[in-house]
Amino acid sequence: MSDPRPVGPSLPDWTPPPAPTGLTVEGQYVRLEPLDADAHAALLYRAFQGHDAVWDYMPAGPFASSSQFHRWMREATSTDGIVFHAIFDKETGKYGGLASYLRIKPGAGSIEVGYIAMSPQLQRTRAATESMYLMMQWAFEAGYRRYEWKCDALNAPSRRAAQRLGLSYEGVFRQATVVKGRNRDTAWFAAIDSEWPALNEAFRLWLDPSNFDNSGRQISALSDLTRLVRPGSDPSQQG
Repeated sequence: MSDPRPVGPSLPDWTPPPAPTGLTVEGQYVRLEPLDADAHAALLYRAFQGHDAVWDYMPAGPFASSSQFHRWMREATSTDGIVFHAIFDKETGKYGGLASYLRIKPGAGSIEVGYIAMSPQLQRTRAATESMYLMMQWAFEAGYRRYEWKCDALNAPSRRAAQRLGLSYEGVFRQATVVKGRNRDTAWFAAIDSEWPALNEAFRLWLDPSNFDNSGRQISALSDLTRLVRPGSDPSQQG
């Protein structure tokens, strides 16, 4: 008689991947660099200055001064378990944002992208999309099985971005935490390694220069290219 208790499939050839440390990654439109307060704080403060809404759903910010931002960045980059990157836009020649790996669990093959802050000059650009592609690419090519994205459930732009990038909606954790004295329900999204080949091809097609007209407008939308890959759709983004 077979055992009635189901168990997950065996993974005999899988080994835990390395943790990300000190990565510099070059793309067509962007470069990711290890975030450093002395090198990047003043430049990023200038990019974010006057755009306090960038920090609405973040644990920190907005920042009243460059020195306050520098102090936060110095403390953040020395925190164990989170690896920050500065985002350099090659088309403008300016640093326009930051993003990180966190909740890094090599033993489970799971890693999260988060603490993403992009200035208005970087938002909705090829550089912004490519920065997210490069972070996902590194994770899966390093051997991670699961790539996560979490955000405040009220943060509609972040939820749309996760779906556009091909991550599947997995639900909402109610009253997950308290941020800046307010309740936060957290929406979960993820992609897994079996989906990566198709997502990788979607990103490559979208980022190809032939996908943009002479004015820089996209011909094929990334959301159309990734839609068939993700099995879980976010109900908050449907009609």
